[in-house]
Amino acid sequence: MIEGKDEMPALGKDGQIEFASKENAGKPEKKVKAEKVENSEKNEKSDKKKDLSEIFTDLDSLLQKMEGEESLEKSFAIYEKAVALLKEANSSIDRIEKQVRILDGEEGK
Repeated sequence: MIEGKDEMPALGKDGQIEFASKENAGKPEKKVKAEKVENSEKNEKSDKKKDLSEIFTDLDSLLQKMEGEESLEKSFAIYEKAVALLKEANSSIDRIEKQVRILDGEEGK
């Protein structure tokens, strides 16, 4: 039971949290959307993974920006973005390499 409320939460069929009083359990009085645990921006990024050519294009662009940047703070922000892109590229390369090994039958060896 939620503190200060005489209602019981339950997960509805549509994935939303439903609240009903103890007397009317099973008969929802109001619905409240469940909050997502993770940031929706992170979910969007993971859903829209870039291919390697896009990552390398972005890295090249960041490198050019960093070379022309005089501010240490801005250069560091660009560097952080580049490191994140490199991690994404490494992850993609590892995934592709694993798929190739599976196709070649070397994964179990």
